[in-house]
Amino acid sequence: MENYIELKIHNMSGTLYPAESVALVLKEVYGERMIPIIIGKLEAHSIQLGMKGIIPPRPLPHDLVMDLVFELNAGFRYVLIYKAKDGVFYSYIYMSNKAGDEFKLDARTSDAIAIALRCKCPIYTTEEIMQKEHLHDLGEGKFSVPITSVSLEMLEDALQKAIANEEYEQASHLRDEISKRKGGE
Repeated sequence: MENYIELKIHNMSGTLYPAESVALVLKEVYGERMIPIIIGKLEAHSIQLGMKGIIPPRPLPHDLVMDLVFELNAGFRYVLIYKAKDGVFYSYIYMSNKAGDEFKLDARTSDAIAIALRCKCPIYTTEEIMQKEHLHDLGEGKFSVPITSVSLEMLEDALQKAIANEEYEQASHLRDEISKRKGGE
């Protein structure tokens, strides 16, 4: 599969700041690297249902999408996380129809993963994303997240905390990253 790296769900955190966020940790199937993806609580709930194979009494949006695709005689092939920028991951859902035509849909990564779990199709990413976005093991069960995988809002909050704690070197790194993302303002 074009040198793609297959991923599986490793873990899902509790609630993060902002209060409606959860960290979904994906791990290489044939390796040890992991990438964190920050998702909303509703998407996390849908992914948890998919992980456990629970079918709700009424279809959730991801179940509805699957039903629609199958009714149209199409199928899911795989999900590809193809880009990561400023804490946001971008994904395609690759599909095919009964005639054998293949196509892809752009999707939020959380939605793509929720669908992949339901239809049991693989999730892939690129080596470049794994290199840039993987968690760094600090030992004792602690990990460091690359600054590029953190949202601008979280960076600004971290900057205020660093200043309040008089951690000026850390604050300067955060300020530089914020300035870079805002276009050097």
